[in-house]
Amino acid sequence: MAFPTRIIPNWKPPVVEDGKLTRWNWVAQHIKELKIEKNADIGAFTYINAEDGVEIGESVQIGSHCAVYSVSTIDGKRGKVTLKRNCKIGSHSVIMPNVTIGENSVVGAFSFVNSDIPANVIAFGVPAKVIRKIMPEEIV
Repeated sequence: MAFPTRIIPNWKPPVVEDGKLTRWNWVAQHIKELKIEKNADIGAFTYINAEDGVEIGESVQIGSHCAVYSVSTIDGKRGKVTLKRNCKIGSHSVIMPNVTIGENSVVGAFSFVNSDIPANVIAFGVPAKVIRKIMPEEIV
């Protein structure tokens, strides 16, 4: 199994208006605090609350129906969310405030991430836990 770095031909930064669906049917609020790097791919029906900052690194993939929160109104937690280069977030996952997901890491579908995930691992569950390391030969 290989976890390639994704290159999107002719990638252009998405046009994002605060609180409005993009042409790919995802939405972000507080876009002044949202940073999206080259080749990032955000799935349909994903919601991003960037009030305290969200940084989406180069070649990051976010599946459909995900939620990324830099602020949680339920428990009052706040903090920047950082998705490092080439990480992948499975569909229907939730990323809570003040979380960093490391470079090349994979978060499985339907996961709840409420603490940092290190680089080069596979993690999933509720809450997400590291299952195993990704070997260097798996990253192409």
